[in-house]
Amino acid sequence: MTAAELEGGDWIRGITIRQPWATCVLAGKNPENRPKPWTWRSWVLLHAGQTLERTVLHDPLVATAIRGRELHRGAVIGVARLTDCHQDEGSALCTSPWAQRDAHHLVLADVQELALPVPAKGALGAWKPTQDLVDQILLQLPHLRPEATP
Repeated sequence: MTAAELEGGDWIRGITIRQPWATCVLAGKNPENRPKPWTWRSWVLLHAGQTLERTVLHDPLVATAIRGRELHRGAVIGVARLTDCHQDEGSALCTSPWAQRDAHHLVLADVQELALPVPAKGALGAWKPTQDLVDQILLQLPHLRPEATP
């Protein structure tokens, strides 16, 4: 991959996730549920959106995952590799307690939390981060490197 191909975050995308779900991903929530399939496969910035879904805060699974954690909003809070996206295959095949029926499941690996959340604006769908945002993430995760072009 050339330097020009890396400019502006061509090798990485952002995914905006409502809270507390974004923090749950850092704590091991997998898969991330989406209404539509995603074709992107590679690194994603885990962006905590501005919205906090208060109604799920007392769900035992969620409450255990977020216990002792701050629910940052409007910031990139981690990174992960998006390795697969598949439509829900039913509880017999997708046994994760986080899997939502009738959704597309984004399978995440190598989830890494940022020590200092980086304020940023998110977007619907996979979004391309600015080079400045990528540079701020790389200050905290210097070992993060692009993979082959997805």
